[in-house]
Amino acid sequence: MNLFYQLTGYKKSEKAFIVPFILVSTLFFLWAFLHNTNPILIPHLKKACLLSDTQSALIDFSVYLAYFIIALPAGFFIRRFSYKSGILFGLFLYALGAFLFIPAASSQSFAFFLIALFIIASGATFLETVANPYITLLGSPEKGAQRLNFAQSFNGVGAFIAPILGGKFILTGVEYSKDELAKMSPNQVQQYLQSEANTVIWPYIIITIAVLAVAILIYFSKLPEVKNEKVTNKKEPIFSLHVFKYKQLRWAVITQFFYVGAQVGVGSFFIRYSKYVGDIPEKEAAYLWGSIAMVGFMAGRFIGTILMKFISSNKLLLLYALINILLLTLSITMHTSLAIYCMLAVPFFMSIMFPTIFALGVEDLGDDAKLGSSFIIMAIVGGAIIPLFMGLISDTTHSIQLSYIVPLICFVIVAFFGWKGYKPSLNE
Repeated sequence: MNLFYQLTGYKKSEKAFIVPFILVSTLFFLWAFLHNTNPILIPHLKKACLLSDTQSALIDFSVYLAYFIIALPAGFFIRRFSYKSGILFGLFLYALGAFLFIPAASSQSFAFFLIALFIIASGATFLETVANPYITLLGSPEKGAQRLNFAQSFNGVGAFIAPILGGKFILTGVEYSKDELAKMSPNQVQQYLQSEANTVIWPYIIITIAVLAVAILIYFSKLPEVKNEKVTNKKEPIFSLHVFKYKQLRWAVITQFFYVGAQVGVGSFFIRYSKYVGDIPEKEAAYLWGSIAMVGFMAGRFIGTILMKFISSNKLLLLYALINILLLTLSITMHTSLAIYCMLAVPFFMSIMFPTIFALGVEDLGDDAKLGSSFIIMAIVGGAIIPLFMGLISDTTHSIQLSYIVPLICFVIVAFFGWKGYKPSLNE
């Protein structure tokens, strides 16, 4: 228990926050599971629906576009109602979208898959918009970043479990080239494509049931509607952009856009990258991503939380961004197995970035933190845009390896935020 207090920054006088903290932390697993099934769905639906790299990037696009469209409504929703209501509504949308995978697979419709993913992501947007600021407010504000990083460790658990389970139960390991498909009869091709599409049905039935179970648990639990200590009496218009008077928030929104784009792009095309650089089969690549990269991502969250007891969060963010710039440079320029292992190391140093950018961005925002957090969540739309550029580069140059120059540039922006952009200031 003492270790728990050390990791979260809680004092023994704050015991009332512990159970709500644990319950809300489980939500971090759910959206991590969503995001980290994308690296499985992208190569899988690329096969099942005969897509190009750019078309397959629309999977990321539909997920992260939801964050851009739904984040502000989610913020207004929790301002009007409560954190608990936002959680329950988010879980309902998540379960609904997962259920829609069943008719999407049966009809073998890529458009239907994209709609289902958009609805799941809308639910995840509600969960993130609620959970990130809620965790920072469940206790002393000066420990908000440390507490959020610890809660995001559960995000890391979902991050490594999703590709392993997805690789085992969704990917079939059957990979036909265009020439091999051309030699098949139309009936054989259709049977192959339908069998590929159908592998998602049972996994998403289980996901639907699990999410509904969490919703029932949350519904019957008591979650406090905590208040920010820096409450203002100022009444602002509901659609006001007044929160952008805070310099740290402006830079956090920009940085989060590029960071999430980098995170999504690095993972989403890893299976394709592994095939291109090292001729690694899809199931093996999925296992490597889950067992090495995402375990590193999870471990990085825990280790980063500990390191923040000795190193300021902005300095650690800067250091990790610089290391990732180096790793991606090696991954782009080398053509050996070492390049793949450099890529697998990148998530460890990405681990603290999202929660740290978030916490630094809402620092000193007072009662504006709820609306400010919505804009930071909106910036997750970077995950929709950046992979499209990677797909376009890959399709144009016929090199998925070269496309990784895009996330490299993104980490340059993250490094700047950790160096200067994080500094709080108010422009009245």
